[in-house]
Amino acid sequence: MITRRIFLRNSALAAVGTAALPSFLTRAALGAADSGTRPKRLVVIFQRGAADGLNIVVPHGEPSYYAMRPTINIPKKSVLDLDGFFGLHPSMSAFQPLWKEKHLAIVHGAGSPDPTRSHFDAQDFMESGTPGVKVTDDGWLNRTLHELPSDKSSADKSAFRAISLGPSLPRILSGKEPAVAINDLNAFSVGGKNPKAAPISNTFEAMYENSVDTVLHGTGQETFDAVKMLKAADPAKYAPAAGANYPKGRFADSLKQLAQLIKANLGVQVAFADIGGWDHHVNEGSTQGQIANILGDFSQSIAAFWTDLGDLGEDTVVVTMSEFGRTARENGNRGTDHGHANVMFVLGGPVKGGRVYGRWPGLDQSQLYEGRDLAVTTDFRLVLSEVVSRYLGNKDLKSVFPGFEGQAAQFLRLLG
Repeated sequence: MITRRIFLRNSALAAVGTAALPSFLTRAALGAADSGTRPKRLVVIFQRGAADGLNIVVPHGEPSYYAMRPTINIPKKSVLDLDGFFGLHPSMSAFQPLWKEKHLAIVHGAGSPDPTRSHFDAQDFMESGTPGVKVTDDGWLNRTLHELPSDKSSADKSAFRAISLGPSLPRILSGKEPAVAINDLNAFSVGGKNPKAAPISNTFEAMYENSVDTVLHGTGQETFDAVKMLKAADPAKYAPAAGANYPKGRFADSLKQLAQLIKANLGVQVAFADIGGWDHHVNEGSTQGQIANILGDFSQSIAAFWTDLGDLGEDTVVVTMSEFGRTARENGNRGTDHGHANVMFVLGGPVKGGRVYGRWPGLDQSQLYEGRDLAVTTDFRLVLSEVVSRYLGNKDLKSVFPGFEGQAAQFLRLLG
């Protein structure tokens, strides 16, 4: 049960008192206390550029891995062993506690069944949730918001319900449900009417000024109140929880701002962030170099975010994805080219972690996809479907992932 004391303790809004709480926050708090339920959140992180899953979660028990990658493999002595066969890249030590505490699960051999090696097409397919179909005009994360059990009335929906951390709204959140892009929380304007302020198209008020959506108009004034309270709490002076050591960089800043919004109880249900720089055709590196650097940023940022959430992590699931993997063999430039299957991480309170899920396809020549890539044995939509239906409670998976034939009986059961 959420008591008033717990609500205030976990809320950044406590800094400005309770008298000015917008009514949708009051309803949310009282409703949770009455029902004994707590709001659930899904955070999706996209690794743009096609991450090399074989050097992220290393199959160090697979002899072919070392034969195929003579200069960029991760030596067995350096791998952070997980289960005797798989291990993490040594730059990902921040993930070890999450794994040991069984909050972190891994799905290897995951990806899209579509064979494209185009970054643009593959990202579009994974964000739309319809591989091979280019005419889908909305994203699966936006469609997920339809018919959630918590949606009792439009008046109860916060305008912070769906957010993207970035300068523009990505494909994954485009659609009928209102969503907002936040590039910099400190510059998030509540003064769009001022011609000397930021252009109205970049302000929060623009959502309402240009919208005829009754949901937006219905929650507008309350949301402005919430934003003003967030401003009063001074986002620039936000102090993460003890032990939440965010590295420097855009990705870490995005997750730190997301943690601040979640802890402010502004009604966040789904959120999206991305991190680029994974397209390592040349000089990928091994225990040091390009991939080591970005994996340090990636894992440290997510681990800090998890620590920062504290008790709220129990009601949060984080899923990572990338458009496709890399070739099993290194190329002539000590890098890797566009491949097929990849690795996904699933982190959260309800996650049955400390385990690598999915069927390992193998790296023998006869097992490779088109003779060059790790084969997809788990459709990425199966992982997402389990989170959407079993955790968030949207059972209408045919609407969320149209054309996907995966069934609940096929779920990996990575959620408790």
